[in-house]
Amino acid sequence: MKTNHPAPIALAALLIAALAGCGSGPRVPDWQLNAASATERASSAYLEGRSAVAEHEFNIARKQVGSTGQPGQAIRVELLRCAVQVAALAYDDCPGLTPLQPDASAADLAYARYLAGSASAADAGQLPEAQRAVAAAADDRAAAAAAAAIADPLSRLVAAGALLRANRATPELITTAISTASSQGWRRPLLAWLQLQLQRAEQAGDQAEADRIRRRIALATP
Repeated sequence: MKTNHPAPIALAALLIAALAGCGSGPRVPDWQLNAASATERASSAYLEGRSAVAEHEFNIARKQVGSTGQPGQAIRVELLRCAVQVAALAYDDCPGLTPLQPDASAADLAYARYLAGSASAADAGQLPEAQRAVAAAADDRAAAAAAAAIADPLSRLVAAGALLRANRATPELITTAISTASSQGWRRPLLAWLQLQLQRAEQAGDQAEADRIRRRIALATP
């Protein structure tokens, strides 16, 4: 992973912290290190728009955790993959998670519902810490403010993507997501969120704003 993209490390804590707890001695097992490194590289590649690299690295991570025979580790890799896709508004219902659901914990299932935009208030306490205030927010404006307050850029984008999927995206939330993706140089989510902003500007009949957004999209498009 590139050293100037630390955010996937923070989001991957759901996976890495669990992996780190599996070591029984002072030496961390190779599968654990390899899986963590692969998920970091996969996250960065996906956000940068390098799909083939991202898929390759996620497959490496799945093979590494698969060597343990522990479904929980594979579930965490798939949840991370789903979260990164949600950050870029790529909603595909996480097909890799489906065969693993019978072995998922209550917290895993709550996070999956959150990423799908269908979390309930009761799920908030089971979510990763960065997402709890967003899920528990009383209204859309409060949820947007909670998302904007998340320190980790990728976690912030995941929260924004989950809120959009739940039909709770405010203009302020979209601005936050665009600013976040832009500041990190993450082309894939930047273009996805700009396209959404463009659609809303066109629907509102704001031609000047639509033209401004199109110029940004043209600049960011490879």
